[in-house]
Amino acid sequence: MTDRRGAAVVLAAVLALAGCARSSSSSEGVGRGSTTTTSPAGTSTPTSTTAVTTRSCPAASLTAAVAGTSGAAGTIEITVILRNASSTPCVLGGYPGGQMVDAQGAQIPTTVVRGGSYPFTDLPPSIVTLAPGGVAYFNIGFSDVVTGSETSCPSATQLMVTPPNAYDHLTIAVQIAPCDNGSLTVSPVFAPGSAATQTTA
Repeated sequence: MTDRRGAAVVLAAVLALAGCARSSSSSEGVGRGSTTTTSPAGTSTPTSTTAVTTRSCPAASLTAAVAGTSGAAGTIEITVILRNASSTPCVLGGYPGGQMVDAQGAQIPTTVVRGGSYPFTDLPPSIVTLAPGGVAYFNIGFSDVVTGSETSCPSATQLMVTPPNAYDHLTIAVQIAPCDNGSLTVSPVFAPGSAATQTTA
């Protein structure tokens, strides 16, 4: 009887020690997992999941001007330069918008076509990063030949340009008279050094 009670006591002690070991191991695992999620700011710096984003260029950060013009066989091309006038980088990507304005300051009906069939506007869209002072370009093409029942084409002295992904516009001085209901075909913005930078019409 004494031997059986002794064996039972020994067995109970062994089981108790095993339970403590499991409890200690489990607590340690929870502690390691919670360190990443609950540690105070500054004690853990994630590196692999941190992404640095650059803002899209707002109109207020840009200046715009005509960089060049060309014309042949009824087709007119204008190249517009956009410059980052701010102190921080920004990005442009896609197609700008446009609205013609006449000499009296009134808006003229304008149709903007993206890409179109002109070789200098039918370009693949790309993302252009503008450092402070950096530039991007886009081309505008239109016909100055009347079509259908047109007897004349609307004449504009200014063009309001809305940069891609922007809500406001820039105004540039330009003398244009696009036919076909004021149809302007625009290219996506592109970076300096592209073959499309120079006017080619």
